Amino acid sequence: MKDSIQRQRKILLASWIAIIGNLILAILKILIGIISGSLAVIADGIDSASDIATSFITLITSRLMAKPPNINYPYGYEKADTMATKVLSFVIFFAGIQLALSTTRGIISNEITEIPGKLAIIVTVFSIFGKFILATYLKSVGKIVNSSMIEANGKNMQNDVIISASVLIGLIFTHVLEMPILDRITALAVSFWIMRAGIKMFLKTNIELMDGMKDPELYCELFKAVKKVKGAHNPHRVRVRKLGSYNMISMDLEVDPIMSVKDAHDVAKKVEDEIKSSIPNVYDIVVHIEPLGNLEHGEKFGLREGDVKKGVTK
Repeated sequence: MKDSIQRQRKILLASWIAIIGNLILAILKILIGIISGSLAVIADGIDSASDIATSFITLITSRLMAKPPNINYPYGYEKADTMATKVLSFVIFFAGIQLALSTTRGIISNEITEIPGKLAIIVTVFSIFGKFILATYLKSVGKIVNSSMIEANGKNMQNDVIISASVLIGLIFTHVLEMPILDRITALAVSFWIMRAGIKMFLKTNIELMDGMKDPELYCELFKAVKKVKGAHNPHRVRVRKLGSYNMISMDLEVDPIMSVKDAHDVAKKVEDEIKSSIPNVYDIVVHIEPLGNLEHGEKFGLREGDVKKGVTK
């Protein structure tokens, strides 16, 4: 319980730091973009503004995740992490679409624009350093607390560093070649990068929402752990799914049919302890005991060791 509270506090702190940092950057870039006449800098500012929205989502979600299990949600609210990441992917993607549409209209209409002022270059350089610090911090916190939501926010800001860098390059070429159209082309390229980031985030969360496992090596560690327990045979129908930052594990296990219920329970308990010592962040383990040699055909769910080996070598 103490670890859960500490985890929530770290997520809340990271969310507030991201909100304040992005608020400062968004205001600066949008204002300077308007003053200097740079659509690319304004676009970069809009991207930072969307990051404020995503950080607010992580803030609300972290509070929801702290709620205890109840009759409606017996597994608790940890999966809100995954749902929030899915929402973030939509926010980011549609921010990219809106930016692409407005930029394309400007290019097609061939509006006459001036070369952006040098102030745009200064604020973009500042943005690159600011976003790099925020991205590094959020990715570090995300790994420490094992939160895909915070890590996704960190990766999004890492993408922002690349976006700001591309804006800077576009501004430099705009000044060197004296071609204002390059500023709009840069803004359009930024919009496509934003949409790409949203799509990648959306696809990643599909694995968790479909109760999949992106790291098959975890199954290998699980089977190794079972082999260490004397009396535990033929683990099958093994299933691992994510519950927020935790792993939920279910399996069928065979034991000697003449073994007492207590001895069979002791074997199952040893298997659970061995798995927990081998695999981090285990929320719960359900072990179904069967007599040795109990043949079941056509099992619809779960994996055997052979299935995992085939999957890893593909």
